[in-house]
Amino acid sequence: MFDFAACACLAPVVTEPTTHKNTGLVCSRAESDLRQINKKTNSSDYIMKLKSLIYHFSALGLGLATLDTTAMAQPKGAIYTMDNAVAGNHVLAFQRAETGELVSEGNFATGGTGTAAGLSDQGAILLSRDSRWLFVCNAGSSEISVMAVTDNGLSLTDKISSGGQMPVSLALRHNLLYALNAGGAVGGSDNITAFIFADGKLLALPDSTRSLSGSNTGPAQVSFSRDGETLIVTERLSNLIDTFGVADDGLATSHKIFQSPGTTPFGFDVGRENRLFVSEAGTGSASSYELSEDGDLAVISSAVSTKQNAPCWLITTHDGRFLYTANAGSGSLSGFSVAHDGSLQLLNADGRTAVTGAGSHPVDMAQSRDGRFLYNLANGNGTIQGFRIGNDGSLEPVTIVSGIPTSAAGLTGN
Repeated sequence: MFDFAACACLAPVVTEPTTHKNTGLVCSRAESDLRQINKKTNSSDYIMKLKSLIYHFSALGLGLATLDTTAMAQPKGAIYTMDNAVAGNHVLAFQRAETGELVSEGNFATGGTGTAAGLSDQGAILLSRDSRWLFVCNAGSSEISVMAVTDNGLSLTDKISSGGQMPVSLALRHNLLYALNAGGAVGGSDNITAFIFADGKLLALPDSTRSLSGSNTGPAQVSFSRDGETLIVTERLSNLIDTFGVADDGLATSHKIFQSPGTTPFGFDVGRENRLFVSEAGTGSASSYELSEDGDLAVISSAVSTKQNAPCWLITTHDGRFLYTANAGSGSLSGFSVAHDGSLQLLNADGRTAVTGAGSHPVDMAQSRDGRFLYNLANGNGTIQGFRIGNDGSLEPVTIVSGIPTSAAGLTGN
């Protein structure tokens, strides 16, 4: 039987811009229009104007991707986490060297507050694809912060209500951002809510809030499919996986619910061919699925054992050949090879591809943009550990950063 107490991830919380011909004027006009709409968020024509703007882009065949997301700095290798502090949430930034080592660049206030406890989530902090914007969940104050990546560090550009209570995970597709709110854990209701991102600001997408299978499902992660046509959510407490179709106007539609073959579906990633890979903390396993254009799931590999305890977090390599789970209850990382058909095979007989240490409680993972390095936040012993990914999927330790607060949550980077 799975020991929930052994894994804090399962404990309740206590308290590149797309270039199109002749779009430059359209993008500038979009930013101006969005700023004007933002000034009128309490006016009766807010919903009509924002939806009209979205449909205008769709009619031009530009979609949400044409909105300008350019910040000042050029992308550089970096890793980010957050301290999730009650007194004030901060992003902890680290510069990544070509050899994989990390050097602190300082702490930057998000303007919101955390919970000082495990968020039972994956994806609470998110770096944009062009590496110029950082989005952060402030679970304590139920807000999302936007931070520009500059030569001088991070600069707060916006902070907005998450559209619910206790945001724990974020998903970004071009300029459409979805937040996953775990409000059921604090007396509210779980939901997903959408936002439009432009010019460093977020605007709530009207009528975008959607419920999950119940009011308190223990939601762990939200993310888009590779093609952006489907939103996926894992529910820890109900052992369910939700899919939503994403319409041209950004709204989630056609909600479908699927039973997880392993218990406590948690972290997940979407790999090649739109295949879905999910960790299952309760059964100590991982499963793979075919995701159809209609948002249906078909199991490929069912609950393949990691031979470790509480594999809550999961990430696939950029080339799609391997995936790793972070096993909070065992102080280890498990590697799997991913076959062309999406089936999974454990890399190591004992399930220990890397060891993070007894009591280290490994949680979120992130990967360098070149795919050479894997980083893991271990909030049990307050470290971020870095590994070089071998051609065979092996993990070789290359760096360790100490002094990370044990309340830290989320990991992202490039």
